Amino acid sequence: MTENKHIITEQEETKTESVYSIDGNPEAVDSNSWMTSYSELFYNDSDDYWEPPISRAGLADVSRANAYHGSLLIARANYVAARFIGGGNIRRRHVQAFCRDYFTFGDAAFLKIRNGFGKVVRLHPLPSMHLRVRKNGDFVLLERDNKQRVYKQKDVIYLPQYDPEQQIYGVADYLGGIQSSLLNRDATLFRRRYYKNGAHMGFIFYATDPNLSDDDEEMLKDKIASSKGVGNFRSMFVNIPNGGEKGIQLIPVGDIATKDEFERIKNITAQDVLVSHRFPVGKAGLIPQGTANLGDPIKIGSEYAKDEIIPVCELIMDEVNSDPEIGGSLKVMFNLDSGE
Repeated sequence: MTENKHIITEQEETKTESVYSIDGNPEAVDSNSWMTSYSELFYNDSDDYWEPPISRAGLADVSRANAYHGSLLIARANYVAARFIGGGNIRRRHVQAFCRDYFTFGDAAFLKIRNGFGKVVRLHPLPSMHLRVRKNGDFVLLERDNKQRVYKQKDVIYLPQYDPEQQIYGVADYLGGIQSSLLNRDATLFRRRYYKNGAHMGFIFYATDPNLSDDDEEMLKDKIASSKGVGNFRSMFVNIPNGGEKGIQLIPVGDIATKDEFERIKNITAQDVLVSHRFPVGKAGLIPQGTANLGDPIKIGSEYAKDEIIPVCELIMDEVNSDPEIGGSLKVMFNLDSGE
């Protein structure tokens, strides 16, 4: 990997043909095939737990990839948490944390907190990022310094999203939109680098003038190197005496000013991300294109609540309240009114 500095590579130091390349820092390539496909779960015998089918750290990183994906994860969790009425001796922020994990990683868990007599007195969300499952059904919470905190299966209420390929962990429902999410981010990063680059580098400086002196050639090379911008833009100086009809040509590598599809990429990928979350445009804050409009926000909100928010509320209620140790005031309740 190239060091974090400008590099001038002299490929041929002759007057007949001189080529110099000024490289930017290489961009790390995201290889995300592992995020959308896997064959089987792997059991970590040394640590004694099933490895998740999809990297939890990778999903957490992707949740910050662009303005749409992360915002939608928060919005979906907020909509569910806002309908929480009470129960479990927990606060709404605990329900919100539970829902953030559920939507981000595909599963979430509540820990049963017991008193000195072994009776469950309240619930507390466990972070899915660090939660693992053992073969015997017990749960492991990964801590610092390779330490583990083990919870018996009976002490955890676990709610995974269904995955037809395995039944140990849940899998997030937005995986089909990950590539669009990353493309949206990459388009933004490229545009930022273009502007920070100053729109004056990223070209081949091609000279064929036999009368170009050594001093002038060195001056041109120094100017190119000193005006180097940041990012992945690559510029080259080539001198080929008697090489053609024009003494000096400026050849842009990529004319972003006239050929860039930045806006189109951003719009298409934004739509893809919304579709992967099944989130209505009218609630996403997007500006309608052309003659389109946002529609009736009240009707859209009511339909979205009925189709997406309330079903998750019902899943949480069913999973928690069906536990034999959860009764009375510990049963969680949500507002299931769609507003119709």
